[in-house]
Amino acid sequence: MTLLVAGSLLAGCSAQPDDAEASGPSRSPSATASPGPGAAPSGASTADSVFTPDASLVPKTARAGRSLADAVVFTPDDWGRGFVAQTPAQSAAGTWPVLGEDCRWQREKLPAGVLAALSRYSVLNGAEGEGAVKVTAAATVHASALGADQQLATTLEEVLRCPDQQPRDGERITGLNSVGTPFGAREQNYADDSVIEIGSYTERGGAAQPYRWTVARLGTVVVAVSVTGSKDHTQDELNQLGSDALARMLERVRQQLKGK
Repeated sequence: MTLLVAGSLLAGCSAQPDDAEASGPSRSPSATASPGPGAAPSGASTADSVFTPDASLVPKTARAGRSLADAVVFTPDDWGRGFVAQTPAQSAAGTWPVLGEDCRWQREKLPAGVLAALSRYSVLNGAEGEGAVKVTAAATVHASALGADQQLATTLEEVLRCPDQQPRDGERITGLNSVGTPFGAREQNYADDSVIEIGSYTERGGAAQPYRWTVARLGTVVVAVSVTGSKDHTQDELNQLGSDALARMLERVRQQLKGK
């Protein structure tokens, strides 16, 4: 099933969400994550060796990092028919998400070693009485592969510290579990490293909705997708939507860096 098919299916059934500006990946090894951590995103390119970008195309300046992030991160139209921008439509320039000691997400100034970070927020509104699908697409461009790798390590550690998190006022993500899978482990052959996080999302005291956050690294670039949805959509539909989006953003990274 392609992304457009997944988007059309959701629009046709009824409809459904996350935030990741707020939702920087969270983590903690868990056998409950589904699908299995080694499962490649639908449509993802796979290889027998780690991704090797053209060194001359790897961003070395903030301007180049911003350009790459802008080209990679999904817009509402990329998600499929019926998706529109949330308010705000994207994160503030020159910032990235940080999980505070109080387990609340906030945007802070980019630290040294991070060239650019961009999150875009879209929504597929349901018919009257039906839920909405809220999605986030994000990319972080680091100055080094080591820095990008550290982002995923931090992602795995954060769920241990904060299994319950607050993305924005009135929103809660609870019961978080996550699993990390490097290239070559458990048949994971589409990224240098990956993380899958699952939990429940609630907004302003409403019913709990499935939450899923997936992260993958290729070289110095980390891409991530989150999807939340209501009971009006099956978990398989929501998983497919996020899986397709992550695969296409990974492919955009490869195209930008012309990896071998």
